[in-house]
Amino acid sequence: MKTKLYVLYGGKSVEHEVSLKTAVTVLHSIDESRFDAYPVYITRDGLWCTPGQLSKEGLTVERLIAQPELRDPARSIGEILSGMMALPGPKVVLPLLHGSNGEDGTVQGLLELLNVPYVGNGVLSSALTLDKAMSKQVLAQAGIRQTEFMACRFEEWRSDKTAILSEVENRIGYPCYVKPASLGSSIGISRCTNQVELLTGIGEAFSYDKKLVIEREVDGREIQVAVLGNERPLASLPGEFIHDHVFFDYETKYMDKRLAMSIPAKLADGLTSRVRELAILAYQAHGCEGLARVDFFLDGDGEWFLNEINALPGFTNFSMYPVMWERTDGTSYSELIEKLIGHAVARHEAKQTIRYAR
Repeated sequence: MKTKLYVLYGGKSVEHEVSLKTAVTVLHSIDESRFDAYPVYITRDGLWCTPGQLSKEGLTVERLIAQPELRDPARSIGEILSGMMALPGPKVVLPLLHGSNGEDGTVQGLLELLNVPYVGNGVLSSALTLDKAMSKQVLAQAGIRQTEFMACRFEEWRSDKTAILSEVENRIGYPCYVKPASLGSSIGISRCTNQVELLTGIGEAFSYDKKLVIEREVDGREIQVAVLGNERPLASLPGEFIHDHVFFDYETKYMDKRLAMSIPAKLADGLTSRVRELAILAYQAHGCEGLARVDFFLDGDGEWFLNEINALPGFTNFSMYPVMWERTDGTSYSELIEKLIGHAVARHEAKQTIRYAR
C-alpha cells in the first residue's frame, strides 16, 4: 500500500507566497508509485482546505489555491485532521509552512498530539531556530562565534528609546542590521548606516514582530551549508550566491534573475571542513532533526561568524538547500524528499519506544 503524504502549505505568515512555490515544486517531484499526495491548503485567514488526493499533472499555484467550495468556516481544523487520519494505510505529514504559525513549532505541536510522522524539526528546535534572539543565546552557550548583537522588545523600545539608541550606537555601531526576531526570507530587515535609518528600520521590524534583533555588520562573504539527518546528521559542501548587492534582501533572493550559485563555494580546504563542522554543531545545539540550512559570514581574516539557522529553508528546484545536496553527493530533488520522509518515519518509530508516547 502506498504512503499517504499530507502536504501542508500556505498559512497565515507573510511568507505565504514562498510556501506556495515550495509546495508546487515538491508535489511535482513526488514519486507517485510510492506516495499518494493529499495537499492541505491553509488560507491567509488560517482556514484549512482539503481538495483530496491530487495528481501532479497540470499542477500550478493557481490550482492549489482555487478551492472556494472547500472554504467552509463550519469545518474545524479538528474535523479536517480527523478526516485525514481516518484514511487507512501509512501516513506522513510534510509541513511546507514558512515563518510564523508553521515553522515556529505550532503546527509541529499539533502533529505531535496526533502522533503522526512529520518531516522536519520538532517543536523545540522549530521554535528556537525561528526566534533569532533565542537562537543566538543557544549558539553563545555552544561557543559558536557570532557578530555583536542585542535583542529588544517593543515595550523596552517604547519605554526608553534614547537608551536603546545609545546602546546600539555605542556597542553595535554602523552599519548594522535590524531584524524581526521571528521571520524569514529577509522580510522586515533593514541595513542601517545612521540614526535616521536605524529609527526607520526599528519601526519596520516592529511592524512584523514584537521583538527584534540588531546586529553589527560583518564585512565578508555569505556562505551556506545544508544539514540533513537525525541522530547522525550530515553537512553538505558549502554554497554561495554570487551577487553584487550590499544587502541580500527579499527582492534580491526571489526576483533577481542574475543570481548565480557557486557550489561548492571557492574556499581553502581547511575553511570548508571547518564550516561543515560548525554547521553540524549548530544543528545539534538546537536539537534539530530532519533538515536545516545554516548560514555563515566569512570575514577577510578567515574567521567564521554564524548568521542564522533555518529549520525550513527554501525548497524549490532553484533553492540553495536541494542544489547543495545534488552537488555534494548526487542526491536528486525527489530523492531528497524521500530521504526526509525516511528520517520522519525513523524519528516517529523511535518515539514509540518511549513509554509516554505509547
